[in-house]
Amino acid sequence: MTADPLLTAALTHCPLVAILRGIKPHEVEGIVEAVLAAGIGIVEVPLNSPEPFESITRLVKRFGGEALIGAGTVLSPDDARRVGETGARLVISPNVDVTVIAETVRLGLVSLPGYFTPSEAFAAINAGASGLKLFPAEAASPKILNAQRAVIPRTCPILAVGGITSATMEDWHHACEGFGLGSALYKAGMDAAQVGRNAAAFVSAAKACAARSAERG
Repeated sequence: MTADPLLTAALTHCPLVAILRGIKPHEVEGIVEAVLAAGIGIVEVPLNSPEPFESITRLVKRFGGEALIGAGTVLSPDDARRVGETGARLVISPNVDVTVIAETVRLGLVSLPGYFTPSEAFAAINAGASGLKLFPAEAASPKILNAQRAVIPRTCPILAVGGITSATMEDWHHACEGFGLGSALYKAGMDAAQVGRNAAAFVSAAKACAARSAERG
C-alpha cells in the first residue's frame, strides 16, 4: 500500500489523536481550541457522544482548515456517509468492517479501522484502509506490535489506542506511528483548561520520544 498523504502530513505534524468521547456540542469548540493550541492536530469525536454530528459540523466549520477532523466509533457505511456530509475527512472505527472501509475510501476520506490480529490488519489493508489502530492496545503489548511489524508494512501507519499515557508512550514509540488519546486526555465534564494541560503534557512526551529516537539513529 502507499501512504495516505493527508494522514502522513497530520501524523508528521503531531503523532497524536485527541479522542473526545462524551463531548457535547456547546463545549466542543473551546476544548478543541485548547487541544490545537497544545499542538495536537487530529481530533476524533466518537459517534456514541451526545449529538456527535453537530459537534463534528461545528469543528469542521471552525477548524477544518488547520486540523484533521473526524468521527470515531463509525460502525456502518451510512454513518461514514453522514461523516462525509459534515465535511470531516477522517473515519475511525473500533473494528475491521470492510463495508465501512470501502465506503470511506469511495468518499475520499481517511480510513483508520481498529484491528488486533495480523489477519484483521491485512483484511483492512486489502479493503483500502489508510492506516490502522491497534485496539485495545492495553490488551496487547509493544512486543506484540513489534512482532506484527515484521509483516505489516511501514507504509501503513499504526496508532496504538487504549490505555496510552505519557509515561507509557516511550515503550510503544519504536513500533507505531502515533497514539490515540482517550480518557487520559479528556473525560466528559473536563473544562478546556484541564484538557489543554493534558494535551500539552502528551505533546511534550511525544517530542521527547522523537528526540531520543533520533539520538539513537
